[in-house]
Amino acid sequence: MYDQIREDTIFMMVYAVVTAMAAMASIYLLFRRGNAFAADVTPPLRLRRWTAAFMAFCAVGHLWYIPAAMSDSGEAVMLCMLIGGLLDCMLTIPLALIVMLCMLQDRRRPLWTVGVMVAPLGVGMVVCIVTRSDALLPMLRGYFLLASFGFTIYMVRAVRQYGRWLRDNYADLEDKEVWQSFLVLAIIMLMFGYYVVGYGNKAYEYIVQVCCLVFIGYLLWRVETLSNLQPHPITPPLSTPLPHREGTGESMSSENLSDATYEHIGSMLQQCCVDTQLYLQHNLNISQLAQALGTNRTYLSKFFAMQGITYNAYINDLRIRHFVHLYSEAVAAKSFFTVQELATQSGYRNYNTFALAFKQRMGKSVTEWKHDH
Repeated sequence: MYDQIREDTIFMMVYAVVTAMAAMASIYLLFRRGNAFAADVTPPLRLRRWTAAFMAFCAVGHLWYIPAAMSDSGEAVMLCMLIGGLLDCMLTIPLALIVMLCMLQDRRRPLWTVGVMVAPLGVGMVVCIVTRSDALLPMLRGYFLLASFGFTIYMVRAVRQYGRWLRDNYADLEDKEVWQSFLVLAIIMLMFGYYVVGYGNKAYEYIVQVCCLVFIGYLLWRVETLSNLQPHPITPPLSTPLPHREGTGESMSSENLSDATYEHIGSMLQQCCVDTQLYLQHNLNISQLAQALGTNRTYLSKFFAMQGITYNAYINDLRIRHFVHLYSEAVAAKSFFTVQELATQSGYRNYNTFALAFKQRMGKSVTEWKHDH
């Protein structure tokens, strides 16, 4: 197979392009301070650095396999491939998994579990290198597929938790879409599976390089367009902080608020969020709203939980009501308007986000609702 690869100029060009793209992407992520994809977005620094490391080792791995393609010695080729497999198992694959974990910003999940997962692969590959034998490879491939399946189950649960966290803490979910994390997971798991079962022919080498090229570009774009979700204060508190009062039976760890606290937060929401139309501010998160109320995120989260809603649902309800009010005024005044303009004035930057929120709130699409009104 390697004789054919050496003589295939097109493949060698594609291989060189993938190697160069991975190297340049790593350098860009490490050293460029600005954001070439979305100037107003500040990506998580932790994710940016881990992705740069992943890109760097992708490039190193590609460079390592070049001697195998150039060598005429079967033993040298096997040894080079085994060492390359060790590099993949101990560096490239773990870094890909770490990148997926770092995309979830609800909490810092332990990264040592990735090391535990790939350790048997590393030990097995070292045994293969020392013995100059590939007898263990079928067993290692089977373990890798099982470990990948287990990691997929873990990631699906983690991404679902992340989605709930987003709805509990953020009013605007565009550019934070959970489906993007599922897509990255699916692509990486498919590449892992093909890495194990597809090896051994020229078509495999072409498919791997094309997949790497697409994935490097997509991952670079995704990292640069994913906002850092660390909270930032917007305004000083508009009221005095809500004190804890002894004898109310209420504590920070209790499941429910006292009646007095519940009523106080409801009153402050009306005064500081509804009356001031603070809900129209894009990317308003629950910590910022709590600060504006003069309370804390824990109390506010409990308030919404007692109502059986999420923070995202609360803000979208206010925005949809605002849209309905603007629509009624525009129709009564017989003025020209577009639904997109009213959606923007109601706090939505993305029309698809507005349309989905509207249908969830009103039980029908915007077009159907307009027809009835």
